[in-house]
Amino acid sequence: MTVDRDHDLEGQIAEWRAYMHRRRELHHTDAEELEDHLRSRITELTEGGLRDDEAFLIAVKRMGSLDELSREFAREHSERLWKQLVLPGEPDAATAARSRRELPVMVLCAAVAALAIKVPGWFGFDLSADDDVAFYQRNFSLFALPALAAYFAWQRRLGPRVIGVLASLFVIGAVAANAYPLADDSQSSTLTAIHLPIALWLLVGVAYMGGDWRSGRRRMDFIRFTGEWLIYFALLGLGGGVLTAFTAGTFRAIGVDAEEFIGSWLLPCGAMAAVVVAAWLVEAKQSVIENMAPVLTRVFTPLFAATLLAFLVAIIWTTSGIHVERDVLILFDLLLVVVLGLLLYAISARDLTARPGLFDRLQLALVVSALIIDVMVLLAITGRITEFGFSPNKTAALGENLILLTNLAWSAWLFLGFVRGRMPFARLERWQTRYMIVYAAWAWTVVLAFPLVFDFA
Repeated sequence: MTVDRDHDLEGQIAEWRAYMHRRRELHHTDAEELEDHLRSRITELTEGGLRDDEAFLIAVKRMGSLDELSREFAREHSERLWKQLVLPGEPDAATAARSRRELPVMVLCAAVAALAIKVPGWFGFDLSADDDVAFYQRNFSLFALPALAAYFAWQRRLGPRVIGVLASLFVIGAVAANAYPLADDSQSSTLTAIHLPIALWLLVGVAYMGGDWRSGRRRMDFIRFTGEWLIYFALLGLGGGVLTAFTAGTFRAIGVDAEEFIGSWLLPCGAMAAVVVAAWLVEAKQSVIENMAPVLTRVFTPLFAATLLAFLVAIIWTTSGIHVERDVLILFDLLLVVVLGLLLYAISARDLTARPGLFDRLQLALVVSALIIDVMVLLAITGRITEFGFSPNKTAALGENLILLTNLAWSAWLFLGFVRGRMPFARLERWQTRYMIVYAAWAWTVVLAFPLVFDFA
C-alpha cells in the first residue's frame, strides 16, 4: 500500500515538474531547487499526519504561483538571461552575444530559402506558367524547410549522424516528388503536394528537438512551437500584404509597373524567407507569443464547439446527412484538422496540475462533436468507395479519417476521465505527443507508396 502511495505522489510531482520545465523563465537548476522546496514541504506535512495527496496540494498552494516564483528568482539572480522575460531592463552580455551569433545565421538560412525557389527557373520552369503550377505545388516545401532544418541543426548543435539521417530523408522526399512519372492533373500529384509538407515539417521537428525525438516533453515543445510559428507566419503574411500593396501603388504613381517583380520575386521569395524568419521570431520573442497563443485558443475553442454542436443539431432537425461530394468531404477534413490543432495547442499551454474546469468541459464537447462528425464523414467516404471503388484520393481520405477517429476517440475517453477526476491530464498529453509518429508514418506512406500502389494515377 505504501508503494502505491509513493508511486501516486511521484506521479503528481512528475506532472508538476513537467509544467515547471515548460516555463521558459526558469532554468533547469531553478526547477530542481523549487522541486527540493516542494519535497521538503510535503515531507513536513506528511509527518504532521496528512495524506500524500493532501500534502502535495497544500505544498503547491503554499509555494504560490509560478509567475510570482519567476519574479522572485529573477530578482535574486540578476545576471540570468531569463530575467529579461519577467523584469524590464537592458539585455545582458549573454543575451546580446547569442543574438549576434544567431541573427546572421538566420539571415543566411532565410536567404537560401528565398533563392531556392528561383533555382528551378535555371532549368526552364516558370512560376507564372500554368504548365509548371503542379511542379511548384509538389516542391514548395522543399524550398524553405531544408533551410529551416539547417538553422535548427546549427542552433541545437546536432551530431553528424542525425544530420545525415535528416538530409537523406529530405533527399528521399525530393526524389518522390520529382522522379515518379506523375501527370500534373493526377490525384497522386495532388496528394504529394498535400502530404510532403507534413512529412518534411515533422523532420524539422526532429531538428528542433535536438534529435531527441523520443522525449514526450520535447515533442510537446515542438507542438507548441508549431502553433506559435503559425501565428508569427500569419502576422508576417499580413505585413507582407501591406508591403506588396504599397510597392505596387508607389511605383504605379511614377509610371513603373512592378507587378512582374512582385509576382516573380517579392511574393515567392518573401514567403520562403518568412518560414525561417517566423521560426527565429518564435525563439527570440517566445515570452510575448506565449501570452497570445493560449488566449486565441480559449477564444476559438468555444466558438468552434458551438459551431459543431449547431451543425449536429441542424443535421438532426433536417434529417439530412453529409453530402458525399469530394469538395465537401475535403472541407470537413480541414475542419477536423483545425479542431485537432486547437486541442493540441490547448493541451500544450495547460497547467498539468490544475483541476478540471469549464474550459476543459468545452474542449470535451468540441472533441465529442468532432468525433461524431468524423464518423459521419467516414460513412460518406465508405459509401463513395462502395459505389465507385478505390482511388488515391478516396483511400487517402479513408486512412486520414481513420487516424483522426482513433485520435479523437481516445482523446475523448481520456478527457472524460480527467473531467470526472479519474485520471491525470498528463495521460492526454502523452497520448497526443506519441501519436505524432502515426501522422509522420502516414504522410510518408502517401508520398512514397501511393503513387506506386495506384500506378501513378
